[in-house]
Parts: sequence; C-alpha cells; structure tokens
Amino acid sequence: MDSRRQYYVSMTIMGTLFFFFGMISWVNSVLIPYFKVTCELSLAQAYLVGFVFYIAYLVMAIPSSMMLDAVGYKRGISYGLFVMALGALCFVPAALTRCYALFLTGLFLLGIGLAVLQTAGNPFVTVIGPIEAAAKRMSVMGVCNKLAGIIAPLLLGYVIIRPGDAALFEQAESGAELIGGLPREMVLDGMVRRVIVPYLILAFVLIAFGLYVRRSPLPDIAGGKSDSASGEGAGRSIFSYPYLVLGVVAMVCHLGTQALCINTLVTSSVSLGTDIAQAKLLPPMILFSTFVGFALGTVLIPRVVSQLTALRIASLLNLAASVAAVCVGGQTSFFGVETHNAMWILILMGVPNAFLYSGIWPLAIRGLGRHTSLGSAWLVMALASSGVFPLVYAGEATRLGDAQSAYWLMIPCFVFLLYYALRGYRLEYWTRRGAEKR
Repeated sequence: MDSRRQYYVSMTIMGTLFFFFGMISWVNSVLIPYFKVTCELSLAQAYLVGFVFYIAYLVMAIPSSMMLDAVGYKRGISYGLFVMALGALCFVPAALTRCYALFLTGLFLLGIGLAVLQTAGNPFVTVIGPIEAAAKRMSVMGVCNKLAGIIAPLLLGYVIIRPGDAALFEQAESGAELIGGLPREMVLDGMVRRVIVPYLILAFVLIAFGLYVRRSPLPDIAGGKSDSASGEGAGRSIFSYPYLVLGVVAMVCHLGTQALCINTLVTSSVSLGTDIAQAKLLPPMILFSTFVGFALGTVLIPRVVSQLTALRIASLLNLAASVAAVCVGGQTSFFGVETHNAMWILILMGVPNAFLYSGIWPLAIRGLGRHTSLGSAWLVMALASSGVFPLVYAGEATRLGDAQSAYWLMIPCFVFLLYYALRGYRLEYWTRRGAEKR
C-alpha cells in the first residue's frame, strides 16, 4: 500500500476510534440523572458515574504506555476495544439486578479501554504528519469525537428517557411507594433495564471493530524504546520539561471544566427550573457547539490562524464566559428549549473549548523524543479531572445552595490556561542554569 493511501486509511481508523471516544464518554451526562432516579442515589453518588469512568485514565494511562511499547499500537488498540466491550456487557447483569456497583464496574472497564485507546490515538495523530498541522489533524479527530457526542446522548436519551418520564421521575424522587399507579420497585426495575439493548449492541460493535483493527494496515508508530539512547530526550528526565508539566496542568483545567459544563447541564438546569424532558437536550447542544469549533479548526488552522493564536483567543473567550455564567440572570428559549441564561453561556463555551484541546496537545509533547509515549500518557491522565471536577462542583453547589454560583470554579482554570498560552508553553527549562547547561 502506498504511503498516501496508508495515511488516509490510518486517519479513517483513528477517526472511528475518536468517534467511539465521544460516543461512550458523553452519554455520561444522560446516565447521571437517569441512575440518580432509577438506582435511588444522592446527587454526589450519581456523579460517581463520571468519577469512576475517568479515574480509570489516571490508573491506566502509564500502564497503557508500557503495554503499547511492549505489544505495539495496533495490538494495544484491539485490546482496548475488547476491554471496553467487556465493560459494556457488565451493564446487562447490572440492569437486571439494579445494582449500581455493577454499573460502576462496567463504567470503570470502559474507562480502562478508553485510556489505552487515548494513549495510542493522540500521539499517533500528532506525529503522523507535519507538526505545524497537528492541531488541524486533532481538530479532524475532534469533529469525529463531538459528532458522536451529539448523536449518542440523543439516541440513548430517546431510548431510556421517554416523554412521560418527567412525572415518574418526580414521583420517584419524592419517595412515593406507587409510581404511575404501579409499585415503586416494579417501575424502577423496568426503567433501568432500558439500557440493556443499547449496551449489548455497543459491545458487539466494539468486538467487531477490534477484530478489524488487528487485520488492518494501521502501522505501529515508534514507541519509547526506539530512541532511548540518542536523539531528542536523551539524558533528560521527563520532569525536566516545564512545557510538558505545565501542559498537563493546562489539560487538567481544560478537560475538567469541559466535563463540568457538560455533565452538570442536566442537573443544574433542572434545579434552575427546566423540565427534565427539555434538560436532556442540552448536552447534545454543547457538544454541537464544540463540534462547530473543531470544524472551524480544520478550516482555519494553520491557513488563517496559527494553533498558538487560536489557543490564546479561546482561553480569553472562555475566561470571560465563565465570569458571565456566574453573574448572568434570567431565562431564554432557543430551539424550543427554555432554560437559564447561564446554561446557554455554558453551551456557547463549547466553540472555544475545541481550540483548547487541539492547541495544548502538540505544544506539550513537542521535542520529547524518547519520552513522547510517557508524555502522552501524562496528558491522557489529565482526563481523570473530568471525573473530579463535577464532584467538586456538586459539593460546592450543595455548600452554596445555588447551582449557578458554583460555576466560579471555572474562573481560575481559564486564568491558568491563558497563562500557558501566553508564557507557559515557552519554558524549555525550569531555571536559567538548566538552559545554560544544555
């Protein structure tokens, strides 16, 4: 196969993987309020959905890097897909027994599989072509990711949350023994079992794609062993790269605030007066705005604007938007959905968010040489913040007694992102003495 055709085949496979990332990750915003009712949970317990899912990235990212170096990227990707299929299958016994711990086990396995895929996929997309166009390739992957993020919550929401469920949810949360005139346990058992068919289909698709990847022409990129003795990164510890360490912190701030926006939209909008049937439409809206941002990135970077300039503008815009989200009042109706104006601001923040991810990644792993695989694993570990930030938000919202005011947590994060875009990415050494030694 000629190199040009192999490039497009590889990018197609990676685009499909990023589609799976989005499809599996972003349905958490629907599962959180759904499990809260059907498994009879507190708000903090419900947010364990995101925490358990994303903490798998923290646990598995570095072992994933080691495994990929040992068995190769192609085989590692197929292993990740098979582990995800096992996680999806856990939803069947979990739904049949209405056991929240089993649901969390399935989500943890899904997260482990995704950690492997993210550790392999992101550096692959970054190094497969010219570094100055890396943000553009990441934007293409972002389009695939967010397209799935738009479709999957809508499909899952359509299957598991039906038009008459708003009244049933209210009765269930009130502690009524009869829901819709039927025994409470019978109704909740029937509602939770709606997840069985979607996750059985997901497991089958993941297994089939894993088998395809094993036989595909996807090449293995060089891992950490290939250039350990010489070249870039030789003689330096991975901790000696300030732009990587600060880049990991920037990625924590970005991914944490992004998950905070998406995963709290439903519960926050409901607490601010929005009907659950309308609130479930909000996560696909923010993912669509992020999709628009990634689509713009494929057109604008690097032809019209550099990936660095885009990162700076996006950081500044979201800093201003996070302040506005805390301060704004009133409600507005768009596309037949009426909700608090703070929710619309969170949705619009999706456009600049797209430029943050695609901008941070190539800046943070540039010139790492033999440390590239481990540096990528560090950045993947930052995804654990997606599980932590919503939990912190839930605690702060409970403490303040106000869902809107708790969004102040985003402000210092975007201050740091702006710092990284202006200065932090430039730091090659921690001290001037370190630079002089080189």
